[in-house]
Amino acid sequence: MFTGIIEEVGAVTEAGEGTLRIRAPLILEDAKLGDSIAINGVDLTVAEMDGEQFFANLMPETYRRSNLGELKPGDLVNLERSVRPSDRLSGHIVRGVVEGVGQLHSMTPEGDAIIVRITAPEELLRNMVVKGPVCIDGISLTIVAKDETSFSVSLVQYTQEHTNLVQRKPGDNINLETDIIARYVQQYLEATGIGAKS
Repeated sequence: MFTGIIEEVGAVTEAGEGTLRIRAPLILEDAKLGDSIAINGVDLTVAEMDGEQFFANLMPETYRRSNLGELKPGDLVNLERSVRPSDRLSGHIVRGVVEGVGQLHSMTPEGDAIIVRITAPEELLRNMVVKGPVCIDGISLTIVAKDETSFSVSLVQYTQEHTNLVQRKPGDNINLETDIIARYVQQYLEATGIGAKS
């Protein structure tokens, strides 16, 4: 489990079919083999460690559901270690199980903030509510607006400076994980026929 509070922006040093190697000196300070690390919001297992780099294997399902297959050496990725029972939950409950991707539509300055608009599939949008949480590329954010095809979040300066999001460009695929509580409620309602899809 994760919180969506990014600890480090790491750099991809190797990306190939089923493999990913990342330079991440901060994350690796207390890491060990078998630990879970969220990479752009995707929960992966540390399979090898070498100095300031770690290696993780990727499954075909990970490529189908996320943007990790698009990574290449030099790309920056958001990193977070898994939560310990004694940690504060500063973001929201994030499982690191990306449901799908949306596309970055626009970034609009608003004072010191930046409004980021992302188009998303309907099946993900139905589990999003204004002022509710969403995880985009591993970042816990609050939805500030939503319509039939997209949602928006506002990036404070700290998020702009400590994640890779402001370096992304319109059209880029963005990993999305909606609120787990909303997903459980939606599934329950559909199972009971109360919230049947139209």
